[in-house]
Amino acid sequence: MEIVLKNTKSEYLEIFTLLDLDNIHETFKSFFSIKEPIEAKIFAVSESISSHQLAKLKIHLNKINVCSLRIYSNNRNTILSGKFLKIDSVFIKEQEIKKKLISLNSKMKDDILHKGTVRSGERISSNGNLCIIGDVNPGAIVSAKKNIYVWGKLLGIAFAGKSGNKNASIASLYLNPLQLRIADVIAIGPKDKPKNYYPEIAVINKQTIIIKPHLIENKN
Repeated sequence: MEIVLKNTKSEYLEIFTLLDLDNIHETFKSFFSIKEPIEAKIFAVSESISSHQLAKLKIHLNKINVCSLRIYSNNRNTILSGKFLKIDSVFIKEQEIKKKLISLNSKMKDDILHKGTVRSGERISSNGNLCIIGDVNPGAIVSAKKNIYVWGKLLGIAFAGKSGNKNASIASLYLNPLQLRIADVIAIGPKDKPKNYYPEIAVINKQTIIIKPHLIENKN
């Protein structure tokens, strides 16, 4: 199933695929720090989802301050399960579900430039590269399908290579995050603060995230 999360200002936060309903907690862990009201939509194409599974999913959605929830599906069992739990559930054809998903994905910008501090509880997601001119505070989450560049302090959670790109990287002027993730590789931030203020970059090396100085080559 596809899950779309967006804030009430209609700024899309995330569109992701939930494959494993038995491991929901790990999937939603990075969203728990969101404090603002969130609207959630579930798109289930030809999937039969039981009321027990939906109830489990709903519990985790409530943890991220979901103010409204709607299900779109072409499977009658899924719609009945949703209605049993008093979730707004709409039966539509498979082609219509796919059209809605294509429309939502097209509204997500490929590359995003954000100017200003990303505060605790805020989340910024990019369908391409994400460049932030400012600090990313503890409790904030930034993510991108490609690379992340923070022209300031990175103190929150950063997730690059969301599409599985292990060549993605996370760079910052001051790299002291709570957590880093590149593709499927996760690393907890260092306990000690960086001693020097210079650009650093996090990359994957042999299935491990390493941090090294970010040297900008002078091509002149």
